[in-house]
Amino acid sequence: MRMRPTLSWTPTEDLPSGTTDPKPVADALSAGGVLVLSGAGISTESGIPDYRGEGGSLNRHTPMTFQDFTSSTQARRRYWARSHLGWRTFGRARPNAGHRAVAAFGRHGLLSGVITQNVDGLHQAAGSEGVVELHGSLARVVCLSCGAVSPRRELARRLEEANAGFEPVAAEINPDGDADLTDEQVGDFRAVPCTVCGGILKPDVVFFGETVPPLRVEHCRRLVREATSLLVLGSSLTVMSGLRFVRQAAQAHKPVLIVNLDPTRGDRHALTRVALPLGTTLTSVADRLGIPVDGQATA
Repeated sequence: MRMRPTLSWTPTEDLPSGTTDPKPVADALSAGGVLVLSGAGISTESGIPDYRGEGGSLNRHTPMTFQDFTSSTQARRRYWARSHLGWRTFGRARPNAGHRAVAAFGRHGLLSGVITQNVDGLHQAAGSEGVVELHGSLARVVCLSCGAVSPRRELARRLEEANAGFEPVAAEINPDGDADLTDEQVGDFRAVPCTVCGGILKPDVVFFGETVPPLRVEHCRRLVREATSLLVLGSSLTVMSGLRFVRQAAQAHKPVLIVNLDPTRGDRHALTRVALPLGTTLTSVADRLGIPVDGQATA
């Protein structure tokens, strides 16, 4: 039985204060073998809001759950209307300094891998290779009946054709690419079926309330086992999908370092939490290590 998602976390213990000294991060990277685990906070400087930080989307928005999506035609209509509009903005987002710094660390052989909880593809656009998309990618669509996978851009074209004149103005865009629309704005928006079997289409992402595929989880666990240290970037670690890897690293006595402005659920397992903005912090770390951060991102 799937449970309702964990949307918030309140500390139940005194946590160590964050530092403004990024030297421990630079030291870990200089030793090599660092596994990066990134969350929504690394993409805020690209114009994509996070979930739980100041001004985070969960203050005004409850994400679609897997249970609601699969059980309600109206919920799917609402989701696809909001997601279709959000995709226009979301798809135009470009990597920021944080993404580019991670890619530069990888190019210089300092990383053992990158796991991201994000679905925006910005690590890959910045040049990172072998990125594990823990929660999937909005760039793909999957049929829940036959399993056919297709490009999101193809679905966008079909939705445009099926909903000519659909041009509402969204109040906000959320980290999952969902736009804030009222029921009136959604109106009678038409979702489209799978072109192979006529089944229900879903973005190839792990919804709240859905489980990450076991093989993907085991792949990430292996990356943790092989890493020298774990560097968490821009994640509150509220949900277990990311927190379990922090716990695994700590139990194996591997250093855990976190860069996040706000306290996280993983702080008690961490060597340090650097409470500074990600883009400037990672760029300064790259400067300390003599690593240039390429300002050019791929399309």
